[in-house]
Amino acid sequence: MDKIEKIDERGVWEKIADQLRSRSMWMLHYCTGCGAVELPPSTTSRFDMERLGMGPMATPRQADLFLITGYLSTKTLRRVIYTYEKMADPKYVIGFGSCTINGGIYYDSYSTINRLDQYLPVDLYIAGCMPRPEAILNAFTKLMDMIRKGEADGWKRYKENYEWYKQNQLRSLGEVVVYDEFHE
Repeated sequence: MDKIEKIDERGVWEKIADQLRSRSMWMLHYCTGCGAVELPPSTTSRFDMERLGMGPMATPRQADLFLITGYLSTKTLRRVIYTYEKMADPKYVIGFGSCTINGGIYYDSYSTINRLDQYLPVDLYIAGCMPRPEAILNAFTKLMDMIRKGEADGWKRYKENYEWYKQNQLRSLGEVVVYDEFHE
């Protein structure tokens, strides 16, 4: 049986831009609970994420990678949505640890968000409680490859399916006010 390949509809300039984007990523991390304990070692000389072209950024307006670590409560989810909305396109989301996938050890709490991808488009998850620095760097490398191939398109999915995401957000949070001309 022949393998069916996805047709790449991107233009030449978009392919070039994706190649360059994948080699220069500015990360904004949102750390909750124990979620950030393995992140600092990935920035030190032993693992050195900067050799991959990645570095930390202080504000959402300057970042293109949003790393969300640890569990999210309904209060923190609201802040995560605000932050995501402030980031410029293209933007990528990595869910870090079991908590972003299924709520982790807090899965049955009334205030814990169990699936981040119901509220924001997650391009890649890193499983584990907590993922080791090696897994973090492997995930970064995988995301870079996805960007080069045009597969990391969560930001496009968010625009195309905004009403679905918005309904999920409303169901959990009530009204989420976005201070941005994109949605007004």
